[in-house]
Amino acid sequence: MAKIAVIGAGSIVFCKTLLNDMFATPVLAGSTYSLMGPTMWKLEKMKAYADQIISKNKLDAHVYCTTVRREALRDADYVILMFQIGGADAFKLDYEIPMKYGVDQCIGDSLGPGGVFRCLRTAPVLAGIAEDVSELCPSAVILNYVNPMGAVCTTAGRINLNMVGLCHGVQTTLDLIAGYTDVNKENIDYLCAGINHMAWFLKIESAGKDLYPLLKANMEKPEYYKNEKVRGEVMRHCGYFMTESTGHLSEYLPWFRKNKAALERYCDEPAFGGESGAYVKYSLMVADKFANTDVLSIESGELEPRSKEYCSYIIEALETGVPFRFNGNVKNDGFISNLPFDSTVEVPVYADKEGLHPFTVGFLPPHLAAMNQSNLSVQGLAADAAISGDAELAFWAVAMDPLTSAVLTLKEIRDMVNEMLSAQSAWLPQFAGKPVRRICHIDVPENTVPAPVPVDPALAINARFGVLAK
Repeated sequence: MAKIAVIGAGSIVFCKTLLNDMFATPVLAGSTYSLMGPTMWKLEKMKAYADQIISKNKLDAHVYCTTVRREALRDADYVILMFQIGGADAFKLDYEIPMKYGVDQCIGDSLGPGGVFRCLRTAPVLAGIAEDVSELCPSAVILNYVNPMGAVCTTAGRINLNMVGLCHGVQTTLDLIAGYTDVNKENIDYLCAGINHMAWFLKIESAGKDLYPLLKANMEKPEYYKNEKVRGEVMRHCGYFMTESTGHLSEYLPWFRKNKAALERYCDEPAFGGESGAYVKYSLMVADKFANTDVLSIESGELEPRSKEYCSYIIEALETGVPFRFNGNVKNDGFISNLPFDSTVEVPVYADKEGLHPFTVGFLPPHLAAMNQSNLSVQGLAADAAISGDAELAFWAVAMDPLTSAVLTLKEIRDMVNEMLSAQSAWLPQFAGKPVRRICHIDVPENTVPAPVPVDPALAINARFGVLAK
């Protein structure tokens, strides 16, 4: 009979889904669920939903609400993180300010200016959670759903909060692969590894037969390619399918959103097919619906089949000892050899009675590792900036972002980051009084004569031939 603390339980999407999943897990009968968040009316709506499920299905479960994090965490066996600091107000700024400068984000929650600033806002709360967990439930298993997944997990690793990050990209992409190859997903043997939102299906087979030739052949057909313009295009060039939609992947690489022509060619599908601001619009719609709708009036009270989310299956494996394999985000303790050892990687993990056991993958194909590394540089800088409150590191995290650097100059990025720091200061206490240095343009009149440059003759470079002079 476990105690399960849900931090950020006002999430209408994730909290409802995960509560239903855990209620539908027999081994968790008798468990207590502490729903914690800063807004009691949201928590009470979620509790009303949970109580209806419990009552109608005669379940053995107890749910209570609290706005006090320490109360929720005390003696917890499992802690599920799903909070979003700043909510929709901050998320709008993550999108609107960069868009003003020309950085066009579709999702904006995992990388780019939006992802970096979401990490910066998350870090102070994560540090408080780390202290509380150390004192109140040091043996608890921490399951994280907070985005930006990679940067948040990297931040957690650097403040000694041991957790595994969970996503549904692998499961949902496997469903797509099954559909695109007309093979039952239960019959597909696969290996997927890389980083969150950019993990690569290194192997997809069925009964020993490689499914990649069929997947690649189908992706050359317009009716398949239309669904996967960015992900399909990346596979056509690099040879591997990966775990995120066009909307997500278009932001993580420099080639698809940097100008009007690229957007019109690859990101012209509505919503998460690449539409500008798609996730902000969706989030605002969900928030409005939650605020103005009685949850009980739109729910039947029926206990639904468990979703594809890993959470309940991991807890079930830890409680029963029956192994469960999933893809999790963990500190790279050599699991992927050609990615940095202090980064967060997404690899196969086995859960059983003894805990969580990540799988060593070895070397990724170098061009896949290079694309992952472009994102890991941003994540690492964002984590360091978030912990230290160093505004220059925050600037460099955004400056190294593949999309931002494809669109803006360093001066433009610096101005944008300063504006975002100022606009979001209420959620960034670690940056109080620490703006990014302001650097002005230097105007060079047309008739300016270059200053003389002293040159060591022995090292002089022959500008005409590009060789060292002897």
